[in-house]
Amino acid sequence: MQALRVPLASNALLVVLKLVVWLFTGSVSVLSEALHSGVDLVVTSLQLVSVRLAARPADADHAYGHGKFENIGAAFEALLILGTAGVVVAEAIQRIRSTMPIAHLDLGVGVMMLSAVVNIFVSRRLAQTATIEQSPSLHAEAAQLRADVWTAAGVALALIAIRFTHVWLIDPIISLMIAGLIVKSAYDVSVRALIDLTDGRLPPKDEVQIRAIIDRHRDLYAGYHKLRTRRSGGGEFIDFHLQMKGEMPLQQAHDLSDLIVVAIKDAFPRAHVLIHLEPDT
Repeated sequence: MQALRVPLASNALLVVLKLVVWLFTGSVSVLSEALHSGVDLVVTSLQLVSVRLAARPADADHAYGHGKFENIGAAFEALLILGTAGVVVAEAIQRIRSTMPIAHLDLGVGVMMLSAVVNIFVSRRLAQTATIEQSPSLHAEAAQLRADVWTAAGVALALIAIRFTHVWLIDPIISLMIAGLIVKSAYDVSVRALIDLTDGRLPPKDEVQIRAIIDRHRDLYAGYHKLRTRRSGGGEFIDFHLQMKGEMPLQQAHDLSDLIVVAIKDAFPRAHVLIHLEPDT
């Protein structure tokens, strides 16, 4: 997907820069940022595969499409992020036990600030695309890039503080804080992916919007019930039972129900809407 190519390129560049800075400075917080960006790079590459698989049309073996490949990719991303947090914690603990000073602090500050600025622009662009496409993988990547902005800025401030205070313990402390943010990011990504994988209902605000659309057409039907919703990949699945007047011809009932389908699809362009017609008894 074209939307993922920009974060892929930016992450690759930032990983190289951060690793070079780590070699010059010896800062564990800079290393944690490099590892964080490295995982982003691997995850983004995997998302290119999962999004392409999810975009494949329905076939004989997958009648509802391949959307959940994207949710599986997001769940796997959460596991990688969590693993990175473990490495960061281990390195921070080792740094606490060491008394080795950090060198070339100005270089570290410059690269961290550059990383923050780049990720601000990339995350905003990706978040806009994710909203339009209603893509969980793109939302996950945008959230991760936003987290990178704060962690990079935090590392830059920590290095500035070390420069003026010469308190080297600040470095591993900031690294541990980054690990906490990484864990939070993994949790946010995994919750959304697991909800979709287990066919959890759409968010309450979406269901309220769906019911409002149905209610706007109440002059077309006698009643409705059994509204069910779920998401698979970037598309919603919406179905409910619509009660029509008993004497209404089937063709007329079908045509009227299509007006509701079109209205729902106007609000949810990638939705699959199924209406079961029933007589009003």
